[in-house]
Amino acid sequence: MPLFMDVHSLGDGVTMDDVAKAHQADLATQEDFGVSYLRYWVDEARGQIFCLAEAPDAEAAHAVHRKAHGLVADDIYLVQEGV
Repeated sequence: MPLFMDVHSLGDGVTMDDVAKAHQADLATQEDFGVSYLRYWVDEARGQIFCLAEAPDAEAAHAVHRKAHGLVADDIYLVQEGV
């Protein structure tokens, strides 16, 4: 299945705890869209979040965030994993 990396630019106030809660909501919702959120990274200083997911397409990955918590990504990139 294709891999997608999304980027959220939320500004000040982003915390690891808040992102962990949003990620749990993604995990509870992802099956509805055939998506598997794998990992996420947070840059608290810049207010950015990066999420890695296996999804049939970018819209499915976007739909999970929209339904789970409403924090949709600014950009979603199709990526390939290197070694």
